[in-house]
Amino acid sequence: MMRQAKLVLACLVVICLASGLTPQFSRARTTFVAIGTGGITGVYYPTGGAIARMINKKKALYGISCSFESTGGSVFNVNAVMAGDLEFGVVQSDRQYQAWHGLAEWKTRGPQKDLRSVFSIHPESVTLVAAQDAGIRGIRDLRGKRVNIGNPGSGQRQNSIDALRAVGLDPEKDLRAEGVKAAEAPGLLQDGRIDAFFYTVGHPSGAIKEATAGARKVRIVPIRGVETLLKKYPYYAPALIPMEFYPGAINREDVPTFGVKATFVTSIRVPEAVVYAITKEVFENLEEFKTLHPAYKTLTPKSMLQGLTAPLHPGARRYFEEAGLLR
Repeated sequence: MMRQAKLVLACLVVICLASGLTPQFSRARTTFVAIGTGGITGVYYPTGGAIARMINKKKALYGISCSFESTGGSVFNVNAVMAGDLEFGVVQSDRQYQAWHGLAEWKTRGPQKDLRSVFSIHPESVTLVAAQDAGIRGIRDLRGKRVNIGNPGSGQRQNSIDALRAVGLDPEKDLRAEGVKAAEAPGLLQDGRIDAFFYTVGHPSGAIKEATAGARKVRIVPIRGVETLLKKYPYYAPALIPMEFYPGAINREDVPTFGVKATFVTSIRVPEAVVYAITKEVFENLEEFKTLHPAYKTLTPKSMLQGLTAPLHPGARRYFEEAGLLR
């Protein structure tokens, strides 16, 4: 009897396979996807983690296993997504713009036409942190100082260069520029090895908290006089840094600066069903998502469709049209 049952089962499998069907008892295939983030002290890293955890909770429903990893930042993430080494990446809106149009790091490679937008996330402010004893009260005071402008391949490096040039400073000639990762800058500042550092980040930031909590007194410096920069580049906008997050800093008033947005990107080669599932989970659980980091506090479905340059991925577009966010 057992032998007959096994024979019937084998026949069913053969019939299903021959007809192109998958037997009900076969194991579902899992799709593995990876998200590139940034330094572990920034907001990109917990953003990738939050999205991955939301998807992994419903692995049985979607058949998607999602991981996230710390990377060198926006430029690295774009290139890794384009190469197929990552399926998704968190990228500054200015870097998305430059990659799509073949500017900056992509001048020789040309426009990255396989790049696709999924949604935007939190605003990011270009943040200038300086030691009090360095005598830096404004961005022009950086002349002759030791300043970390960001590691090559990071979005913040270009923001730093743009800000410096907007006020007439040449980062190669007018200051002693360092190019270390943002996570290393607070320690260098507290150790007296640099006078200031730039960091484009959502607030509150662990790195900025670390920098302002040490024995060396620190201020967050306003960045003014960049109006021409804001007119020239559509991805930049005025911003304010809330000082309530940094009680260890000298200054107490909110600090004026400018900034970009963090965006979530992918490749046209990533399956529509995968992008649809991730978009759906984030947007349909947005209130829960917003509790995962203070930088997400102001997110709305409408704001998460702003700051995108590359075309929407078909999976994201399908969800937005179903949800009535796009017509």
